[in-house]
Amino acid sequence: MKQDIDSLFDLSGKTAIVTGGGDGIGKGVCTILAAAGASVVVSDISIEKATATANEITASGGQAAATACNVMLEEDLGKLVDFAATTFGSVNILVNNAGLGGGGRENPFKIDRAYVERIYAINVFAPWQLCKLVAPYMQKSGYGSIVNITSMSSINKEADMAIYASSKAALNHMAANLAYDYGPMGIRINNVGPGATRTHALATVLTPELEAAMLAHTPIKRLGEVADIARAVLFFASPASAWVSGQTLMVNGGGVQTLNG
Repeated sequence: MKQDIDSLFDLSGKTAIVTGGGDGIGKGVCTILAAAGASVVVSDISIEKATATANEITASGGQAAATACNVMLEEDLGKLVDFAATTFGSVNILVNNAGLGGGGRENPFKIDRAYVERIYAINVFAPWQLCKLVAPYMQKSGYGSIVNITSMSSINKEADMAIYASSKAALNHMAANLAYDYGPMGIRINNVGPGATRTHALATVLTPELEAAMLAHTPIKRLGEVADIARAVLFFASPASAWVSGQTLMVNGGGVQTLNG
């Protein structure tokens, strides 16, 4: 029985691309997918961060390769997929983790159209384009799982978050609809929506008072850790979720955390 359970999360022989894999949630996802047996392409706008993550994985006995990718650039997205296919032979798993915006810094009277277009280019267009690019490889290999890292902001309501939140809501709904397009190709697509998770990004706005206010609305009385999010991604990436597609899983301790407490 134990062998059967292990096989549900075994990614041996699979190749995964993770965008924004140099630190934070992306790094955690790279690490857990490699531990499950996947060959991981660590993509990040910073080649130094990507290389550091890949080196940690290989030092631990896993397989990983690093590459720089600016998801704002369409040509970089194509190069990323080509790199993965050339390096490891195919693409079976895509984790769209790279994102930008939020943090309660989006006063609607102080941001402009260029800002809005940038956020949507990174948070919506790049995942959409990468899905399209990896689909033929996944179909040919007979295994395909796409996981988007969205956000609890996509269902929350708070001030100065309209653009980031709506872009993540778009990602939720995009996956729910793409499930119909990609399902007949043997490809699943799902979302993981982190609640307040201890990353460098959260640390820039978190205060003891804000943390206490968040925990007042969180049944599991702690903030999230990167490992909590990475484990949810592993579920969607693995055969354990073979009949799950078009879903968004909020990983938030059972509660609601906003920057307003």
